[in-house]
Amino acid sequence: MSAADFLIIDLPAMLVAVLAAASCGLLGNFLVLRKQALIGDAISHVALPGIVVGFLVAGSIATFPLMLGAMGAAILAAVLIETIRRVGGLESGAAMGVVFTTMFAGGIVLLEQTGASNAHIDAEHALYGNLESTLWLGLERWGDFLTWQALSDMPRSLATLGATTLGIGTLIILFYKELKVTTFDPGLGISLGLPVKSISTALIVLVAIAAVAAFEAVGSILVIAMFICPAATARMMTDNLTAQLWLSVLAAALAGIGGYVFAAFGPQLWGSADSLSAAGMIAVIAGALQCAAMAAAPKHGALSRFRRTRAQKLDLTA
Repeated sequence: MSAADFLIIDLPAMLVAVLAAASCGLLGNFLVLRKQALIGDAISHVALPGIVVGFLVAGSIATFPLMLGAMGAAILAAVLIETIRRVGGLESGAAMGVVFTTMFAGGIVLLEQTGASNAHIDAEHALYGNLESTLWLGLERWGDFLTWQALSDMPRSLATLGATTLGIGTLIILFYKELKVTTFDPGLGISLGLPVKSISTALIVLVAIAAVAAFEAVGSILVIAMFICPAATARMMTDNLTAQLWLSVLAAALAGIGGYVFAAFGPQLWGSADSLSAAGMIAVIAGALQCAAMAAAPKHGALSRFRRTRAQKLDLTA
């Protein structure tokens, strides 16, 4: 493979994967700590009908109308979940499951029955995205990144995810203390006069924005995995929130790069000319990192707990 092929085909896809994983993973830390991890799952499903409606209204796949449609769908889903919970007497998890599976199925029906399936948001792409077709044309060598022509030819999904990740990171830095207090002790936040409900709502809005920004490129499977796996992996490794945020970004980057490389070039190791689904393999690598952390994390890993338990038993018998 030449340098130009790598820059045009592989590098932009890896960058999109890393940015999608990082933006979702950063927010996933707060969802995991708040015990709301399924919200990322729900929003990634309910976003689909909103994206389709946004496309039908706007007539294009521009980011802004799709994002508005997805956020409208997220608000509708929240209202439906609360209505089902109160009227039907179901617990929140069951009501959430009913709403997001029904809305996702409705989005698939809309895709099949309207012209949206001809705009690169068909059912196949809704599940595992279109990462392999992310091309950055016009690049021949590394120095081309510094030219205006190359920047103007940047893939739309890469620009969108870059802006989304930068925005999410900036907001987390600016409101780090507020997020930390309302995540670990909402009661303390209320006593300090913090708008706890508004902060929780803003977090959900950011989750919806991150899900929509990543949805087109990587699909719902990877969005769901990235909201949970990097954060859960980092949580196993440390009890410090700042360190957890950095570790989640590292886990997201390892999953994005490693998953893409293995999907694109791994089959060649056993003589196959075909490649694997990049989004699917990235999710698999993210899950493997989570399993490794569960087994070997220095404090919370299974092996560490086993050694501590064994040491305690030996002390008691000594």
